[in-house]
Amino acid sequence: MSGPVVGRFAPSPSGYMHLGNLLAMLLAWLDCRALGGEMVFRMEDLDPARSKTAYREAMAADLRWLGLDWDRGWPEDAGYAQSKRTALYEAAFQRLAARELVYPCFCRRSERLAAASAPHPGEREHDGGCRCARLTKGERAALEASGRRPAWKLRSPDETITVHDGHYGSFTQNPARDVGDFIIRRADGVYAYQLAVSVDDMLMGVTRVVRGRDLLSSAPRQKWLIETLGGTAPAYCHCPLLTGGEGKLSKRIGSLSTETLRKEYRGEEIVGRLAWLCGLLDREEPVSARELVPAFSWDRICRGDVNMIL
Repeated sequence: MSGPVVGRFAPSPSGYMHLGNLLAMLLAWLDCRALGGEMVFRMEDLDPARSKTAYREAMAADLRWLGLDWDRGWPEDAGYAQSKRTALYEAAFQRLAARELVYPCFCRRSERLAAASAPHPGEREHDGGCRCARLTKGERAALEASGRRPAWKLRSPDETITVHDGHYGSFTQNPARDVGDFIIRRADGVYAYQLAVSVDDMLMGVTRVVRGRDLLSSAPRQKWLIETLGGTAPAYCHCPLLTGGEGKLSKRIGSLSTETLRKEYRGEEIVGRLAWLCGLLDREEPVSARELVPAFSWDRICRGDVNMIL
């Protein structure tokens, strides 16, 4: 991929960030800065019920605490918050609808409420074949007349899509077979994660996406969406997850949240711990993020998940 390098931070303000988030943010920043690239800060606050102002503000402070800067984006430009970009998602949706790639889904499913958020390991992302794809116009009209508000699903492409991940190698998926049709707009009108992320990466000129390996399975769909909408998909580099005693770290583990960590540690101590855990440092020691840039290489990053003990 030629041209300017553009990386991005893309946190979701549904809670205070934890060490697993910070590792992904650190590696995204190092990857971009090592290539002399531009860093974008995007706030993925699609879901108004889950997004809180306090979390948005804390995330910017957390990045600065770690010494991770950015060149454009939120909070300096509100247009980099997904909550302000609905018209852009609507335009993309209408382009897909014009090609008959979407259909209304009237199923009563709890995952509609989670569709605006990035998927997590163990969460079911699809139904394996939605009967709504086969409804006639009359059946759809009857359901709407009864007061049912549909979500909208994308017809997954029945083709093999390969993503060449910069850390884990090639990942191949047939979305129709392996994922199924998936929601891109919820019944309440909120656009879902897969569509919004794809549109944003395309329109913001993102060329490199670094994030946790739990999102690797989303990459083929996002690549297909971006290319279908006329854009160029970014290069993907997924990174290992930090795990605790009960699996992947989450925002629900309060003792590991940045709200707590910033009271007890300096940013350089956390950067040094994360760099050591993922293989960038041979020993644990305080270090600034900028000091890690010259020697950064994906070859040094471990591929297995890291069981972390503070």
